Amino acid sequence: MDYFKNTFYAAFSAVLLLVFSLYIVRILSGRRRLSNDDKMKRKKRYHPVAGTMFNQLLNFNRVWDYMTDHCSKHKTYRLLRTCFPFRSQVYTSDPTNVEYILKTNFQNYGKGSYNYNNLKDLLGDGIFAVNGDKWRHQRKISSYEFSTRVLRNFSSVVFQKNAAKLARVISEDANSNLSMDFHDLFLKATLDSTFQVASGIQLDSMCGSSDEGTLFARAFDDSSEMTAWRYVDALWMIKRFLNIGSEAKLKKNVKVIDEFVYKLIHTKIDQMACSPNDASMKKHDILSRFLASNVTDPKYLRDIILNFIIAGRDTIATTLSWFLYMLCKHPHIQETIAQEVRETTRVKGNMSFEEFAPLMTEEALGKMQYLHAAITETLKALSCSSYDAKICFSDDTLPDGFDVEKGDMVAMGRMKFLWGDDAEVFPPERWLNNDGIFQNESPFKFTAFQAGPRICLGKDFAYTQMKIFSAVLLRFFAFKLVDQTKVVNYRTMINLHIKGGLHLRVFPRSG
Repeated sequence: MDYFKNTFYAAFSAVLLLVFSLYIVRILSGRRRLSNDDKMKRKKRYHPVAGTMFNQLLNFNRVWDYMTDHCSKHKTYRLLRTCFPFRSQVYTSDPTNVEYILKTNFQNYGKGSYNYNNLKDLLGDGIFAVNGDKWRHQRKISSYEFSTRVLRNFSSVVFQKNAAKLARVISEDANSNLSMDFHDLFLKATLDSTFQVASGIQLDSMCGSSDEGTLFARAFDDSSEMTAWRYVDALWMIKRFLNIGSEAKLKKNVKVIDEFVYKLIHTKIDQMACSPNDASMKKHDILSRFLASNVTDPKYLRDIILNFIIAGRDTIATTLSWFLYMLCKHPHIQETIAQEVRETTRVKGNMSFEEFAPLMTEEALGKMQYLHAAITETLKALSCSSYDAKICFSDDTLPDGFDVEKGDMVAMGRMKFLWGDDAEVFPPERWLNNDGIFQNESPFKFTAFQAGPRICLGKDFAYTQMKIFSAVLLRFFAFKLVDQTKVVNYRTMINLHIKGGLHLRVFPRSG
């Protein structure tokens, strides 16, 4: 029954969007009838139109490939929005435009009401959904916390312990020749890490002892997909009002999320109230820091925590999954990284996972230049984040000479013309100089962590966690795809999860 309902809604949406498309064409054609005064002004130039949101709806399951196909033809192009307000969606991969949007004219581009309305049921007033005072407040506290040695040390220990725990879970099946879903394992591992860093509370979902954590994770993933669907569904507000279809499911899932997060927040508040003089309760995790700064509104704390989760759990787990997939497609790179880990640690004899993981110090990880390059190449090639759109607040002209209008949505992407003919291959060496030292690219070319005032505060934390997990696993195991011929695809959501999971066989690594 759900299938037929969803099919009906999709078909009805498509018809309505087609009608809106024709209406927009009529509006745009009307712009040509300018008055004599208007003709004397500079004629505005708009980027080429590649389609409408109707096309995004039809291509929803491959929407990022669809947009990339257009970027291969145009550095910047427009999709016409086929619902009110009648504006364009502008997609650019031109680094000059990206720098202008994210830095030079930062004040004119932000989340805006369009993004906020789409995201608020899931992310609320969290840092990824808001502008203004709430964004500045969260940014200020987070910026301070992410720069403290205490939080860096605490999070590193959490990452090391969870990497060892994951290795222990994997080792139980490593000799059985059974396949394992590593996307699911990474999601559980990073959920444990993120919640501990965010709240100081251990979930242990990796070992299956947290049923609540499992329900939360499933509800969060489904909510992410339904939130992404809003960007192509012209009827989502009507469906939300009637509480039907995808919006009814989203509401149900958000309720599961809220119950879990509010329980966590109240648990933390009770812990701190019971131990008011215990300094350790106020030092380490993000939630304690916000509580210590007199943020007490449970709804606001809920929003902060969920935004931290999507940054610390989804993006890390998704990147690690695509990273391991690429290593299975390129076994020589997998072996090169494993050799780098061995040479860096210089461990002789047998050592347990629990003994090895603490060796992944900041100094040791800093020497693993090839590993850092391979993870960065993964971010470039298969970006875990689909896009981070901004709204234009007032009419503007981009550096390429084309105009954007107030209300237009602008999104940034990465394209082949930026990286050369081998853009779709996987050479980590592109990030290394002749001495094998990692070389950064401009953040306006490599936008995985954004740039300008909204640059990701957790970039170093993300690399630390990914490198710790990767180094521990590659030191002890070799990985192969269960089916080398199977095409791995993504699930269209806020972050690009691997659709159907990443099924690998694991083999103990000798030496």
